[in-house]
Amino acid sequence: MAAHKCNIIMLAFVLCGLTYVFVRADIEDTNHVKDAESGAVDIAPKTNIGASLQSTKTEDQTQAAEEERQWEAETNPADAPSDNKADHVHDTMQHLASRPAPYAKDQTQEAAEEERQWEATEVKEADHVPDTMQTPDVPPPTPAKDQFQEELVIRPLHSGDIYASFQFRTMWDTDFLRGSKVSHYRLFPKSLGQVISKFSVRELHISFTQGYWRTMQWGQPFLPSPPGAELWVWFQDTVTDVDDAWKELTNVLSGIFCASLNFIDSTNTVQPSASFKPLGLGNVTDQRFLRYAVLPREIVCTENLTPWKKLLPCGSKAGLAVLMKSEKLFHSSFHSQALHFRPVCQDWKCKSTVWELRQTLNVVFDLHTSGQGKREWSLFKMFSRTLTEACPLASSSKVYVDVTDNPQGELFELSPTTPLLSQAVVLGDRRTYSVYDLTNQATFGQTRSLNMLLRWRAAESGDMLRPLLHGERYVAGYGLQTGEIHTLMYNNHPYRAFPVLLLDTVPWYLRLYIHTLTVSSKGRDNKPSYIHYQPSKDRLRPHLLEMLVQLPPNSVTEVTVQFERALLKWTEYTPDPNHGFYVGSSVISALVPSVVAMDTNSTRECPLFSSFFPCKEESSYFMRVYTEPLLVNLPTPDFSMPYNVICLTCTVVAVGYGSLYNLLTRTFQVEEPSPGLAKRLANIIRRLRGVPLL
Repeated sequence: MAAHKCNIIMLAFVLCGLTYVFVRADIEDTNHVKDAESGAVDIAPKTNIGASLQSTKTEDQTQAAEEERQWEAETNPADAPSDNKADHVHDTMQHLASRPAPYAKDQTQEAAEEERQWEATEVKEADHVPDTMQTPDVPPPTPAKDQFQEELVIRPLHSGDIYASFQFRTMWDTDFLRGSKVSHYRLFPKSLGQVISKFSVRELHISFTQGYWRTMQWGQPFLPSPPGAELWVWFQDTVTDVDDAWKELTNVLSGIFCASLNFIDSTNTVQPSASFKPLGLGNVTDQRFLRYAVLPREIVCTENLTPWKKLLPCGSKAGLAVLMKSEKLFHSSFHSQALHFRPVCQDWKCKSTVWELRQTLNVVFDLHTSGQGKREWSLFKMFSRTLTEACPLASSSKVYVDVTDNPQGELFELSPTTPLLSQAVVLGDRRTYSVYDLTNQATFGQTRSLNMLLRWRAAESGDMLRPLLHGERYVAGYGLQTGEIHTLMYNNHPYRAFPVLLLDTVPWYLRLYIHTLTVSSKGRDNKPSYIHYQPSKDRLRPHLLEMLVQLPPNSVTEVTVQFERALLKWTEYTPDPNHGFYVGSSVISALVPSVVAMDTNSTRECPLFSSFFPCKEESSYFMRVYTEPLLVNLPTPDFSMPYNVICLTCTVVAVGYGSLYNLLTRTFQVEEPSPGLAKRLANIIRRLRGVPLL
């Protein structure tokens, strides 16, 4: 027992000794590291040669160990800082391996002093170098493969309203269709990039619009869109089953934008043969890879705007997106948000292509909805916010104000003024804009805030505009059996005729009589030069009608076709069937003559060489016009009859069957009639006397 206690005491002493040794070694190592750090910072250290040698060794060992761990942890050679850094680590490891033995004291001390002086000189020079230049081993940054631009265009309209158009463009030089997936996203939204890569999308165009664009009052928009939701996609020619890819894509986009795009199916999807050509680069002419659908009854609200803003690099936290306040945007006469994805040229030589993602938001603020009698607008009145900075990730951030109709300031007054002016041919007309560059801090002034103010001076003009190309559509007829669709196309050019391509998509429950199709201009028949008609199939696909029509100058061309209303099943009616059924807008595509080319005033002073032939880019421009959607009533049964039938049936069941069931399940018992009052009194007396009862 005593020997056992001695062994325990000896083991305790050994453990205490080992603990003391380890703690002392740790303290010495910490002191050595601190001495090494102080030796690297001091310019002229006053230490002895032994301490200098020890601190230098500790510093070299620590730095070499850290660099060795970093070198082993890096798996991708492309992610290494530079070749010079790798060589430096390799040389350091060789230097540690070939370090002289301790007995060579003089040579080691001299080498340590030289290395110490070299380190001190490097630190002294680094004190005078800016922070951005203190990493000489880092390679110079490569040019970015993606860039982001943002713009806001404000145009005062003749009606006194304000038209604001936001443009956000993200360009990325990458390949979504290569074998290896794109994993690093900087400016391009990852959620959209994965969808494009998975479904092999070449072009994607989607828009959500609330309201109808009044062309006769506001003119032409920069990017037109129909009321409701519109989606058209060009797939790559490597897609084998386009219909399945289209169905999955609509469901995914429905989740991304919180919209009802999952209601897009074969009954409202068409495959145009001539309309909706690719807007980007490429020679894709096979219409099998094109799909087009429209939901005219889609309601646009805040839940559609929020995911749209999250696709921006800066979101709604900085730049022009801070102006997108939902309660202000939706309290307007017109609101449209869109997203366009397509391949474009990288430079003017077009030797390589890049992918362009353009997000647009167009809104028209009504003068009378503000509740103020003053005819003036400002950024704060329109959006309840002002601009304080540009998006830090944007290479360009500008605000344009259209001052074409206000050359001398007689129409409205713009403040603050800017000396920057820009001219551009927009929709065939040469326009002048005042430019505010948000990347220049001088634009914000001393208040560090930009709040542009437009104050009208002239009276409101009630005259209607006459755009060169305009379209209308309505339903005629009476009753709920037959009807007639009328499409009007206006060519207001005084002396030039031009062809237009008309696309009509009609649901299957409106059965068209294609033999009744008529096209007339100025009271005479106008035979189309091209007609493509695809008949519908009940509950499978809609009607598709495309035709190329020549519009005479200064004329109205009318296209009419008769139809018959079908009777739906009671499960196919909407919850509010008496409201009616929507039919999508007609699409009119044309190359319209430019307004600049229309100028025939020979008395205006201009160079002779510029007045004979118009410029090629200004002679005509592409325009797409959407008509109003149609609201058609179908034969609707009286959906109150099921309620009446249910009530009557329940009454019959309760009265008839309830009585029968009561008779069948009730138990009957025979009861003797109760005796009279005299007999009961007699029985009481007889009971008291002990006589038998009666």
